[in-house]
Amino acid sequence: MRWGGIFDVDQKMIQLQEEEIRTQAPDFWEDAKSAEAQMRKVKTLKNWVEGYNQVAAACEELRLAIDFYREDAVSEDEVDQIYVRTQTLVENLEMKNMLSKEEDLMDAVIKIVAGAGGTEAQDWAEMLMRMYQRWCERQGYKCEITNYQPGDDAGIKTVTMQIEGDKAYGYLKSENGVHRLVRVSPYNAQGKRMTSFASVFVAPLIDDSIEIEINPANLSWDTFRSSGAGGQNVNKVETGVRLHYKFTNPVTNTPDEITIENTESRSQFGNKDNALRLLKSQLYELEIEKRRAETAKVEAGKKKIEWGSQIRSYVFDDRRVKDHRTNCQTSNVQAVMDGDIDAFIKAYLMEFSD
Repeated sequence: MRWGGIFDVDQKMIQLQEEEIRTQAPDFWEDAKSAEAQMRKVKTLKNWVEGYNQVAAACEELRLAIDFYREDAVSEDEVDQIYVRTQTLVENLEMKNMLSKEEDLMDAVIKIVAGAGGTEAQDWAEMLMRMYQRWCERQGYKCEITNYQPGDDAGIKTVTMQIEGDKAYGYLKSENGVHRLVRVSPYNAQGKRMTSFASVFVAPLIDDSIEIEINPANLSWDTFRSSGAGGQNVNKVETGVRLHYKFTNPVTNTPDEITIENTESRSQFGNKDNALRLLKSQLYELEIEKRRAETAKVEAGKKKIEWGSQIRSYVFDDRRVKDHRTNCQTSNVQAVMDGDIDAFIKAYLMEFSD
């Protein structure tokens, strides 16, 4: 069984050989930024080819299983299991094939902000944080919290996480928008059904190989004492930093301001360095919007955190999670909250990737 016509594997194998040859040049590492970008390109192609080889092997296994079934050597259940595994591998490769834009290959930054509603909304924001942490564990991705502001009584007001893994931004860009929770609140004495909102902002995490201009005259800093998640690692000195950057938004062409807080490091210098990196990531995302004219697709990230702007609803009592952009839904709410969001990601990529 051959999939070359669908996935153009022969061309990718040739491209991989050519890109690997470039890394063998004697002066390859003299330009570190260029070398890092080239190694990223090689890694991406290798991952794709390995994925294709897995699909090819699974298809051959399925073909043999069918032959063995006809000879009563294996059961129908065994053939079904191999079929499901093969189908999953094929669909995963299809998803990788859709993530071909420069930014899709990058790591990601996720910022979650609780909406209006006090403790209930702050608890919901923390539940979303846990959901993405569990998703990262499933993918084998590294997830690092760079800023954490606990809620007044429970949950969180906001959190920023850096996600490192193959095509992290390509997958997680589907999560950009407002997420709505409907449940009987444990914080309501009357046991009423309540609706809460939290916003999720996703940006590609850029590295030094990508040049982003920042005007120092538009930068200002505040410092404060920081603490880690749950109030740990309280500092007696002001190591936390808050960056303010005023600029003209390239999408709306109006004056705008980006504010970033970073409390990850115990040193003020380290926090400033990472805050600048996060600023560059947000500026890069805005340039992507402008260049690709995709403002409408990310409009949910700019709407108020309220009714009518949500991209996905999580209705606990009715055991239903539904994505309003694709109509993809599931009744297994617990699995979703434990990080099983691949079906929503896949449906989004299938409908909106170009």
